Amino acid sequence: MPAIHVVVLAGGKGTRMKSAVPKVLHSAGGRPLIEYALQAAASLSPASIVVVVGSQADQLTETLAKRPGLAIALQEPQLGTGHALLQAEPLLRGARGTLVLLSGDVPLLGAKTLGALVRLHQSRKAAATVLTAVVPSPAGYGRIVRQGDQITAIVEHRDASPLEREIREINSGVYAFDIAPLFGALRDIGSLNAQGEYYLPDLVKIYRARGLTVETLRLEDPREILGVNSRKELADVASILKSAKNDELMAAGVTIVDPATAFIGADVTIGADTVIQPGVYLEGNTRIGARCQINSGVRIVNSVVDDGAIIKNFCVIIDSHISSGAQVGPFAHLRPQSDVGEDARVGNFVELKKTTLGRGSKAGHLAYLGDATIGEQVNIGAGTITCNYDGTTKHPTVIEDGAFIGSDSQLIAPVRVGKGAYVAAGSSITHDVPSEALAIARGKQVNKAGWATKRRK
Repeated sequence: MPAIHVVVLAGGKGTRMKSAVPKVLHSAGGRPLIEYALQAAASLSPASIVVVVGSQADQLTETLAKRPGLAIALQEPQLGTGHALLQAEPLLRGARGTLVLLSGDVPLLGAKTLGALVRLHQSRKAAATVLTAVVPSPAGYGRIVRQGDQITAIVEHRDASPLEREIREINSGVYAFDIAPLFGALRDIGSLNAQGEYYLPDLVKIYRARGLTVETLRLEDPREILGVNSRKELADVASILKSAKNDELMAAGVTIVDPATAFIGADVTIGADTVIQPGVYLEGNTRIGARCQINSGVRIVNSVVDDGAIIKNFCVIIDSHISSGAQVGPFAHLRPQSDVGEDARVGNFVELKKTTLGRGSKAGHLAYLGDATIGEQVNIGAGTITCNYDGTTKHPTVIEDGAFIGSDSQLIAPVRVGKGAYVAAGSSITHDVPSEALAIARGKQVNKAGWATKRRK
């Protein structure tokens, strides 16, 4: 099979977004728009991927530089889609085969559709193949002009005659090209149009005049080519992505009580028989196991929740791990690098930061546990604080298996509480507590009889 090369156009100004952020870096369904285009490109196993940047190029280039295997071409100034594609020529010098052109702001295009486009293009030995769709409201799109079944031209909306504007078959902006004649023909595109730009669709007329074959593939679902040019359109495609993700999960055995209010990102995985209550946000590379309960108001980002865990209402969990059978919440906050062991309990208004809570251990109420390693079967009383920060440095606290920390205790790090040791309620612990010892660190109580009466007098 001929080699496949992909070019992604991502240099548009995105004026209607009214944003200092490049349009293709705005997120829908938990990913930047450009990520969908790059994922679609990767489905073709291409020999190369070139991204053409232009407006706000520095921000976009900085982001794309983190991805291996991408080449960046700069379009400056921005003189239309034909001019944009021409900027990729130096990076494709000597390449042969098929070039697939994608837009960085079209996130719904599927791998199946791209595969069909390439197969049709190569089987017909076409110079160009255009992906098209029939839509009820074609305003703003380029129209596909045909003579019989053959495409003869693509006319942009601004340049279309009243009769041409009645055509409902539109250009998607997605193409497959034979590389051999492509860049030479691009140089012959003129700019005598309403915007004074070099329109890539003008290649159709050029190729037809030269006797080259131009084919089309018509989409069954025109939503696949919905582009994003405004915040409203961003919300529209995000809604479609959200619904598709929820449908996929429910078909795989996940209960989503109210799909309208559950946001589940594109890269999230959830096991069968897990129940997702209303108002849940699951983001990033989160993995939820089977038979879990994720209750209302929960937000989980880039975290792992193992089988059978329960996350109660209104918890925030970021970059953390919750083991099988554990329970978290309500109103708990797990900050990055926290690990809750099997059958452990994290209760209401408990905050963990870079802390391991061992198997069967409990922190039921109103505690802050930071930079702590807590063993198995440990009880953390209400109001306990690990005082981990001295103003310049974070220090560790270690609580060994079976220890009991009384309520309203402060463990002033660095400090270790030994296996099976007790800390009396209200203590401020500044030194290590040996195993099996009882540590009491509080002032002696003194009762002054009649003091209140004397004060009132």
